[in-house]
Amino acid sequence: MFLLAAEHPTPLIVEFVNHYFGKPVHDFQMAYTKPVWDKFFSLFGSEAEAVFGAYTPDNAIPWYTIMFTIACVLSVIVIGLLKGKLSEDDPHPGQMTLESGFLAIKDLVVSVIGEHGFKYFPVIATFAVLVLISNLMGTFPLFMSPTASVSVTFALGISSFVYYNYVGISENGLMKHLGHLSGPKLPLLMAIFITPLIFSIELFSNMIRPLTLGVRLFANLYADEQIYFSISNLYPPYTQILVPAALLVLAVFVAFVQTLVFTLLSSIYVSEVTHAPHDDHHVEDHATDHAAAAHA
Repeated sequence: MFLLAAEHPTPLIVEFVNHYFGKPVHDFQMAYTKPVWDKFFSLFGSEAEAVFGAYTPDNAIPWYTIMFTIACVLSVIVIGLLKGKLSEDDPHPGQMTLESGFLAIKDLVVSVIGEHGFKYFPVIATFAVLVLISNLMGTFPLFMSPTASVSVTFALGISSFVYYNYVGISENGLMKHLGHLSGPKLPLLMAIFITPLIFSIELFSNMIRPLTLGVRLFANLYADEQIYFSISNLYPPYTQILVPAALLVLAVFVAFVQTLVFTLLSSIYVSEVTHAPHDDHHVEDHATDHAAAAHA
């Protein structure tokens, strides 16, 4: 799966960055990181270049790293442009667009987590904006969607995983956070046999969430780009004129849907480990309500 990204054509901006910064990064990799990976993969009878590909100055900084960095910068710029000068009496179109996005994410967070969940809005909204910008980048010339790389989507999945576990531990303590994986309280005789089984299943389910989040986002964006390239090159130049315009609508739709899915699942995971103040039964009830959606 690490080599899938190599099938993408290299954008000019990636070549530009590696032309100026690839050599020092390559020297650092050869001196420090490659020996470590070689030692690790030697345990499995392999080496770093067999897994990651050849180490050269031209690919020292991966395309997805550059594109994701651009996505982070674009996210700040886009929000700044939409925000402009806020006005309550005469809001401009950018402000109304920003407010619509704010309300949409707020309603999602509150409906899934509850009214107290608004304090988690900044992080979940950051996920939403960053994933959406990353998804949409592939629809513009000279850019590619960083979320079409499994490395980026796994990083986002791990970030979501770390965040909701941090929320759970900070609110409930480590033992209670782990305790919510044990399911409902059962009679002693049943608990001896059933509770360890439930705990094992829930622990495994939680541990693979970064993988499922990452694969779901990567597979859809990667498949969307491959369909675009394949259909556009069926009968050039004719299929490279009007067909991409039609496929652009599908690409934008997929970008928004996958952003919604990632944001929704992240909100559900947070809802399982948090509860309103002075509501001791909320965690158990809330986790039960969203169990089916979280395991989808």
